[in-house]
Amino acid sequence: MLKLRVTMRSGECREVEGTEGATVKEVILDAGIHEVHGITNCGGCCSCGTCHVIFDEEVAQRLPAPEECELDLLDIVPDREASSRLACQVRFSDALDGALVRIGSGE
Repeated sequence: MLKLRVTMRSGECREVEGTEGATVKEVILDAGIHEVHGITNCGGCCSCGTCHVIFDEEVAQRLPAPEECELDLLDIVPDREASSRLACQVRFSDALDGALVRIGSGE
């Protein structure tokens, strides 16, 4: 099992485990992190932006580049950073093992 450290909006940090190939959204929800209110609005179809997460810059550089639909949604996320991504569009892999991700505003 791969591990991911998740910092919630409250500042609490939890280490969660997930399987390679699952989306980061699925890993967070499967871990029972309920602070991600709204993270399932579109069911992972890249159409709402509520699963906004922020990776460490170094980790973000190891990820595949976002597709155009993800970039379009990130353009309207209020607290977007250079390393922002949509959790429904990032697959859990060795590149994320042990990484830190912060849950964004989800608005």
